[in-house]
Amino acid sequence: MKQSVVIWLMCASFLCAAQVEIVADKFFADEKKKVSIFEGHVKVTKESDKITANHITVEFDDKKQPIRYIAIGNAKANLIMNQKKYYGEAEKMTYEPQKSLYILEKKAFLHEIDTDKKVYGDYVRVDQNSGHYSVDGKGGEPVKFIFKVEDKKE
Repeated sequence: MKQSVVIWLMCASFLCAAQVEIVADKFFADEKKKVSIFEGHVKVTKESDKITANHITVEFDDKKQPIRYIAIGNAKANLIMNQKKYYGEAEKMTYEPQKSLYILEKKAFLHEIDTDKKVYGDYVRVDQNSGHYSVDGKGGEPVKFIFKVEDKKE
């Protein structure tokens, strides 16, 4: 039976707090280590951003605010950056809410849905505040960037 855990957390926003909902099959918390572990069909939702994975660890600071979400195993995300929709996936995905930063590692893929731009690499860094993203092959496969170009025919 799935357990639903709802955590009220402050988002890295100047104006308001956002509700974070985490749903998983299993939940474990260690108050001393300031960590919560969610396993099995994990889904994290904050406003329009969603992360799913087999396993997600949430690390907290002394004020019980999340520092980092680490998603491992079939990690996928839907997010909004500068009013554009993105879909990403990787073997490991880290989200740092105080920096509005996503890091996708190992077989990483990021798709800007509206423009159909796609990037592939071993390491993808997405900064929601600046709207920048960078991709690195980390010495393995080369980085791949796919986009459409419309030819104007006269």
